[in-house]
Amino acid sequence: MTKLGNMAYYTAETAFWLPEQDSNLPSLPTLVFLHGFGGGSSAYEWSKVYPAFAVEYRVLAPDLIGWGRSEHPARSYQVMDYITTITEFLEQTCGEPVPVVASSLTAAIVIRAAIARPDLFKSLILTTPAGLSDFGEDYTRSFFAQLISTPILDRLLYSVGIANPAGIRSFLEERQFAHPERVYAEIVEAYLESAQQPNAEYAALSFVRGDLCFDLSLYINQLTTPTAMIWGRQSQFTSPTIGQRLAAMNPKAIRALEILEDVGLTPQLELPAVTIGLIRRFLTQLSQEN
Repeated sequence: MTKLGNMAYYTAETAFWLPEQDSNLPSLPTLVFLHGFGGGSSAYEWSKVYPAFAVEYRVLAPDLIGWGRSEHPARSYQVMDYITTITEFLEQTCGEPVPVVASSLTAAIVIRAAIARPDLFKSLILTTPAGLSDFGEDYTRSFFAQLISTPILDRLLYSVGIANPAGIRSFLEERQFAHPERVYAEIVEAYLESAQQPNAEYAALSFVRGDLCFDLSLYINQLTTPTAMIWGRQSQFTSPTIGQRLAAMNPKAIRALEILEDVGLTPQLELPAVTIGLIRRFLTQLSQEN
């Protein structure tokens, strides 16, 4: 339970990799996966990655408030809503500082959460962490943000352009993935199920309007948690140059930046095996350097 409602999360109930008679869960360190924002986002985004860590970690993968199977309050969402609810989730589910894996705008918000509450975070592994208004850019002035800010029209655009199979597939193929052939039916179905939840439009429209955007460069110097970044070279919304500039501002905390040449915004869905390998490497590297 958070201040904005119940937060659903996925975790292993049994040690499914062991024989049935030995399937009680052992005591393992915790590893948290947090999904990004966008029409239909949910913990599914990490579902091709987090099972690889279930033998070594107690994996937790929540749907953030307003997304997936968590509660969807009818409100205009702000950055502090997610800093607060992510903090509350970690406080209630983790008994010690934990490594957190997060993506895109959520990853940028996690940096701010780690600045405010460094006691909750052991390390950060972040894919394309950007506030979308970084280094003085103002996302809210973009044509699409202005268009989606029009009352009534915003919900029409959500219904017609996002919360249907064609809209989901088009966005994934044209904006999120570097190679459209990597988008398969299960991904579209999972995003569609989340996008069609009651009141799902509130969080999605808050994101598209730019209510959740900010300039991460104004905060990055305050980060002390050991951090690694993964960036797709073909990320359409935020180029790797943003990541390089952010990393250069705080090399003491940001220990690594890996740029993947043939990937878009979500390497965890587009190339999950590569992403698993990088996360595994960074978990070890950041633990040794901490």
